[in-house]
Amino acid sequence: MNRSARTDQAATGRIGMTIVTGLMLFALFFGAGNLIFPPVLGASAGDRLPEVMAGFLITGVLLPLTAVIAVSTSGEGILGLARRAGRRFGMVAPAAVYLSIGPLYAIPRVVTVAYELATRPVLELLGLDPSRWVLPVHAAVFLAVSVLIALRPSRMADRIGRWLTPALLVLIAVLCIATVAKADAVSHVDRVATGPYAVSPFSTGLTQGYLTMDVLAATVFGIVVIQTLRSRGISSTGRIVRNTAGAGIIAAACLAAVYIGLAMIGARTDGAADDGTALLRTAAMNALGSTGVVVFAAIVVLACLTTSIGLLSAWAGYAYATFPRATFSRHLVAGAGCSFILSNLGLAVIIMIVSPLTLLLYPITITLVAATIVDVVAPGRLRTAYTWPVAVASALGLVSALSEAGWGAPSALLARTGVWNDSTGWIAPTLLALALGASLDVRAGRWATPAGVTVGMDASILQELYGTGAVDPTKHKARRMPGYDYYTYWQTDNPFHYLTFGVKNGKIAFIKVGLMQK
Repeated sequence: MNRSARTDQAATGRIGMTIVTGLMLFALFFGAGNLIFPPVLGASAGDRLPEVMAGFLITGVLLPLTAVIAVSTSGEGILGLARRAGRRFGMVAPAAVYLSIGPLYAIPRVVTVAYELATRPVLELLGLDPSRWVLPVHAAVFLAVSVLIALRPSRMADRIGRWLTPALLVLIAVLCIATVAKADAVSHVDRVATGPYAVSPFSTGLTQGYLTMDVLAATVFGIVVIQTLRSRGISSTGRIVRNTAGAGIIAAACLAAVYIGLAMIGARTDGAADDGTALLRTAAMNALGSTGVVVFAAIVVLACLTTSIGLLSAWAGYAYATFPRATFSRHLVAGAGCSFILSNLGLAVIIMIVSPLTLLLYPITITLVAATIVDVVAPGRLRTAYTWPVAVASALGLVSALSEAGWGAPSALLARTGVWNDSTGWIAPTLLALALGASLDVRAGRWATPAGVTVGMDASILQELYGTGAVDPTKHKARRMPGYDYYTYWQTDNPFHYLTFGVKNGKIAFIKVGLMQK
């Protein structure tokens, strides 16, 4: 085989890997909540659906995509992002995120939802009355399958991306096409936008997309993607970011297409606009008869199963990295065991316990992503751009969390300003803190390479700009080329961020910024 043929084969392999990884990422994102919410959106938006969906896709699809890419720049998921805001914060925040998005909330939730929307309806269709033992049996089988697939992270992309995701997409396509065709041929439903959907459709869509809270999941699924790519031999930060971006675009395209299709179902189906489950069941029954119940159940099971697999794998990976004395498989089984216990408490109890924590974590996570984007666009040694907005987001997120837990006094006090609400009131103050923090970093000289420093300049300028802090970077295991002197400057409070100058014959030959373990 000649060199050209080998290059083409390698390129084809990389494209195939990116596609499979993208399909896996879509399936990880697309849980039962993502299935049920778009029909509600379509039914409520009515004739203003295009405007509502435009806003929804920005915050419900584009924002999680951005979060996944931002996470890949750290190489460590939410762990790497959180450390940029401080060492102690970098220990506490990831633990809270992984617990809430893992065995304490998200995993038990998908187990319970799969039972309520799939197992129970199928049993009732067969004429069987579900006993109190059905939920534990369902949870045990569901989690056992999740553990078996998640046990080998290197094969997870193939199992989900090649098999489970295509099956899920085919079933969703069948449901959407059959429902829309049947509705248009028999009895077209003309819905009119109601409430805020009629008054401000675009901004309402933005808010509803934000409330999906998929950014939390993005910080967790991002590390799953990173681990998948590393298992395929991709190790450099640049290649990981590029491949993650490619996979993320594929996942985002699939999410957008599915969301639009499900929203169209809601807009064309009779029923209460606030009950997505009932809308989908009605649509499936109208279009496919009793077979529709089975099709809908299969969609729910696949959507919940793929999400459960990804969340369990991410949790076990985090737990193993934090507590390496126990094996990955033991952490995986422990997470599944905790999820089994909580899933049998019922969905209402689970939401009551963890919902306040989620409202606290979501603003913090989005803020970290926003600061990271600033850092990626102009990579440097940012400090205040992380700490200030994270502090503001934490304080205001705590207000929302306390309100959700039953103590609404701080929220009521802020509401007197006329601009506060518990869902989005934190955004404007946090953006202001980010802008102020970034400006202070610029003034302090903690912003990338100063203007005017380019390849070809005399290396003596490094001492003038950065002082005597230059070191030979042999400790950080950089790939060194013979004949070059390397000078690396580490961010003082963040050992993962570095700025490297390659010098040859006294001249700057190249400049590199990135993230690496010191």
